[in-house]
Amino acid sequence: MSSSFFGAIDFKPSMTASELTATSSATASSPAARKILDVGCGQNKYPGAIGIDSNPRTQADVIHDLGSVPYPFPDNEFDEIICRHVIEHVPDVMSFVSELHRITKPGGLIKIVTPHYSNPDWPTDPTHRNHFNSYSFTCFMPDRTPFPFYTTVELRPLRTYVSLANLWRMIGLELFTNLDQHWPALRFTRKFWEFYLSNIFRGKELHFEFEVVKHPEHLA
Repeated sequence: MSSSFFGAIDFKPSMTASELTATSSATASSPAARKILDVGCGQNKYPGAIGIDSNPRTQADVIHDLGSVPYPFPDNEFDEIICRHVIEHVPDVMSFVSELHRITKPGGLIKIVTPHYSNPDWPTDPTHRNHFNSYSFTCFMPDRTPFPFYTTVELRPLRTYVSLANLWRMIGLELFTNLDQHWPALRFTRKFWEFYLSNIFRGKELHFEFEVVKHPEHLA
């Protein structure tokens, strides 16, 4: 979303509801097509996706305040949601994730990229609000520890990856931190880095991939 605050391409007004429906139908016209939403698309919208952004000087198809829910989409609308460098900007993380969950189909994917809290570039953007580590979304996961009372929205984690600053990547520390990508039993290496080393060997980005789980109360 960082690009959402800058740029100078032609103004593109928000789509009407009928135009949005037509676009969504066209996107999904092929049986193999996946309906994808790029939230906070900025000037680098994912190819073939519908883009939504709060800034009209972007490639967005829909102009909407990303901190204001609900978004102008029906329940269970998208197969996949891409959210790159947006969640660190929103005023209410719980409300934002719940809204992404609402508009994603059961079994659909939500992919989130956001700065790691130790990223030294984080303070350079005055619109950043929220810090994250690799455990920030555990309250949405099936066991909901350590905050089971925050929400009934459920996400099943498929992938968590931490990218590190270039120097630490070159010497192999990023590989060490993400050993659980190949050997799940070694996920303690990421926790060890995050708890004890991240203030020295700084992180860069967090990459999350979740599967949307919906119970009867979400489908009513």
